[in-house]
Amino acid sequence: MAAAAEGRKQQEARGVRKRKDPPSHGQTIAADEEEQRQPQEQQEEGRKRRRKPKTCFVYGNYKSYYGYRIDRNVKEDPRLALFKREWFEGKDCLDIGCNEGLITISIAKKFFCQSILGIDIDAGLVETAYWNLRKSARMKRGNCTSMEASRIQDSECVNPLNTNADPASNGKPSSSQTSLPVDELLKRVSFRHENFVGSLRECSEKYDTVLCLSVAKWVHLNWGDDGLINMFVKIWRLLRPGGILLLEAQPWSSYKRNQNVSATARAQFKSICLRPHNFRELLLDKVGFRSAEVITDSLSGTVVGFDRPVVMFCK
Repeated sequence: MAAAAEGRKQQEARGVRKRKDPPSHGQTIAADEEEQRQPQEQQEEGRKRRRKPKTCFVYGNYKSYYGYRIDRNVKEDPRLALFKREWFEGKDCLDIGCNEGLITISIAKKFFCQSILGIDIDAGLVETAYWNLRKSARMKRGNCTSMEASRIQDSECVNPLNTNADPASNGKPSSSQTSLPVDELLKRVSFRHENFVGSLRECSEKYDTVLCLSVAKWVHLNWGDDGLINMFVKIWRLLRPGGILLLEAQPWSSYKRNQNVSATARAQFKSICLRPHNFRELLLDKVGFRSAEVITDSLSGTVVGFDRPVVMFCK
């Protein structure tokens, strides 16, 4: 009997050691929170891995640049309203830093250039520019095919090459034309991936009009005073006698805002001696342009910060 009682006591003791106390209410909540926290932390870690690094446009090669530069209530770039037809009509033109090519295409359509080449340092933007050109041509063809038959007889769609025009017109429109025909648009507008601030070799006189719109600051911040001078000299050499440069320079305050876009920009900013207000003197006295005319001191229809002066320099 005594042995049996002792055995039962030992079994009960072992059962007590195996049995654990139930968790308290506080311990249960802490465990639940820990279980919830782990998936949240994993999700946050996954989001961090998927998050793309912020793109830095060190050359001013912004995507959708015209979308945030122009007021949404304005139908076209307000700079086009400043430009005169005689600067482009029947002329060979160059657009430096063309971005997505919208200004380049609009100038060709509105002012009937003989040719216009847009160049940009960003190959992706050049591809987008060609896409915009094809899109513009498709839209124009669609508008043509939807016209009434009686109107098509006199439209550019029936005779896109304008065979009845005077051969000496040099690409100028007939009195009945209001915009450039589709086939002519595709022939006259082209784009090229190029860093304009390069060698001065093979700079022959081949253009009548050169546009340099909101580009000078980015050349300045990446290549300094020497790069800026090199660009202006190259433009002068490319222009035919009597040709014009349309320059839209950013103010010094804009330089300050963008000086930290890259290590190169920070270093060049500190060494810049030529300020935007010196450009006129530089172009007239050093580069060789014979005259300058302020087209506008500011632009209406642009968002704050983009109402910049446009100056025309004549060779």
